[in-house]
Amino acid sequence: MAKAHATAFALDPRVEMVGACDVVPGRAAEFAQGFGMAKSFEDLDAAIAWGGFDAATNVTPDSIHHPTTMKLLAAGKHVLCEKPLAENQSLAREMADAAEKAGLINMVNLTYRNVAAIHVARKLVTDGILGNIRHVEASYRQSWLVGNHWGDWRTLPMWLWRLSQKHGSKGVLGDVGIHILDFAAFGCDATPVAIQPRLKTFHKAAGDRIGEYPLDANDSAVMTVEFSNGALGIIQASRFMTGHDNELHLRIHGDKGAVEVKHMEGWTELRACTGDDVNRMAWRPIKPEPVETNYRRFINAIVTGRNQEPDFRHAANLQRVLDLCFDNDGSGLVKV
Repeated sequence: MAKAHATAFALDPRVEMVGACDVVPGRAAEFAQGFGMAKSFEDLDAAIAWGGFDAATNVTPDSIHHPTTMKLLAAGKHVLCEKPLAENQSLAREMADAAEKAGLINMVNLTYRNVAAIHVARKLVTDGILGNIRHVEASYRQSWLVGNHWGDWRTLPMWLWRLSQKHGSKGVLGDVGIHILDFAAFGCDATPVAIQPRLKTFHKAAGDRIGEYPLDANDSAVMTVEFSNGALGIIQASRFMTGHDNELHLRIHGDKGAVEVKHMEGWTELRACTGDDVNRMAWRPIKPEPVETNYRRFINAIVTGRNQEPDFRHAANLQRVLDLCFDNDGSGLVKV
């Protein structure tokens, strides 16, 4: 992801990338050289002491987002942070409070906001084309636990840690749950007000562990959701959706029409059933216009001094929903 960030910022003529920081010896220097940066650091405090930068992009592991971002905010730096903003709602809110108090630009890289189709779907909702929203279906589909297309997860630490709570994983819900939750809520222009969660960890190896990795993190997550616009929905994420690589599916059904978004890397399908087509159950494709990426909007925000979505407060609110899922697995309806 650090390479993805740097590649995106390199395309913006308003940006000068001046340094990189990584605690692994030699890694920051190699990274900085690859992107023409003059400085590299193996300690964040040293980078802050140097101070020759206006903003930072935080692409550390999830558990490190909070302490590193808080240091950057205290130093007066604008921050674009990777998702999830923090390990829990309390830490996420602390980050949002600090950024807002300091008057600094703060955004979270919920990357699927870069998908043009979701903006078209949202506009169909806000323009009233779909009428009153009644039902929402959203799913994040992966299958690397049943295929070898991303490598053999049984032997690769880069995948095994994602299955182990001991190694900091919160399972598929913690990994991509925030993405599909944001995708659904943004698309239907509403927020969850009540949820009923269910998480499941499947047997995958003898003794439910491989070497040092206990295989105890959730593999599939499902929640029924009531949204603030009155719609009822189902949001799900799984690593056992066989036949799907890394895909997001969303359907929004209203009493006047419906829209469907299917997205995977390098491919998006957008179609709608509206107007007289509702009576024929006919779906027509829509070609969306490109939208500005989170990276470009982060720079826009710094230049104009006006924060943009998705910001820290939004990510903290999403984290509250995820925390409720973990705390109330299988316990029934919970108000958000």
